[in-house]
Amino acid sequence: MNRPVQVVLLLLSGFGLLHVSLFTDLCLRYVKPGMQPLLVASGVLLLVLAAAETWSYGGQRKEHRTEGAPEYTGHDGGGYGYGDGDGGADEPDDAVHRHGHAHDHDHSSVPRVAWLLFLPALSMLVYAPPALGSYTASRDSAKVVTEQQQRFEELPATSPLPITLTQFTRRVQQDRTQAIKGRTVEMSGLVTLDSGGDGWYLTRIIISCCAADAQSVKVRVHGAPALPADTWVSVTGTWHPGGTLGTMSAPAELDALTVGEIDRPVNGYSDSLPLVPSG
Repeated sequence: MNRPVQVVLLLLSGFGLLHVSLFTDLCLRYVKPGMQPLLVASGVLLLVLAAAETWSYGGQRKEHRTEGAPEYTGHDGGGYGYGDGDGGADEPDDAVHRHGHAHDHDHSSVPRVAWLLFLPALSMLVYAPPALGSYTASRDSAKVVTEQQQRFEELPATSPLPITLTQFTRRVQQDRTQAIKGRTVEMSGLVTLDSGGDGWYLTRIIISCCAADAQSVKVRVHGAPALPADTWVSVTGTWHPGGTLGTMSAPAELDALTVGEIDRPVNGYSDSLPLVPSG
């Protein structure tokens, strides 16, 4: 891979990063929103490096052409020769040719495996893999809901009560006051079908940094037919009785009252109340 090709790779990578992070929101399929400014900065840096590499390469080629040009020797015979600058014997023509040829080519080398870098660089421009969805959630171990360290606050009287899947699970399995009992709650997430074909889950995929560390939190839904996998829905309902409410024996499950399709929110990789849809 010669230097001009390396410049092309830098340009493709830079424009690709800007395409997914500045001109579109495609990067939010793979990273948290807080990473977006860093991706924009990385794209700009790659373009600056490409410009610097182009300028450096052009300057070196000009210098090499100058060094390889014939110089006037000042001999009585006149004309141009390839002297040593002190009136000594001329350098043989074939040696000069080899000397000039060496300067006209850049012999720096890059491992052939570097050509594979063109694939991700091009993919950012022409193909965007879909966001993580039910396929990942169905094969991923469920995120462990941590224990509530502080006393549970009193639930507001709002009905239906907007709540996250994590908060609902904590209330069901850890709140000894059983405040969630009989309350109509509203949650949102994507549809994940049960691997055994029996029922479905309301799911949120959570990432700490990027898609590589994704985990999921799920609430099983009863009393409503499943929409197609990966459909984003808003569900209202009440806790599905089982075990002892307020202990780990109680299942994080819901008896659905209504199920409605919604757009994927911009905070789709967090277990949060929905924000404005990304469109």
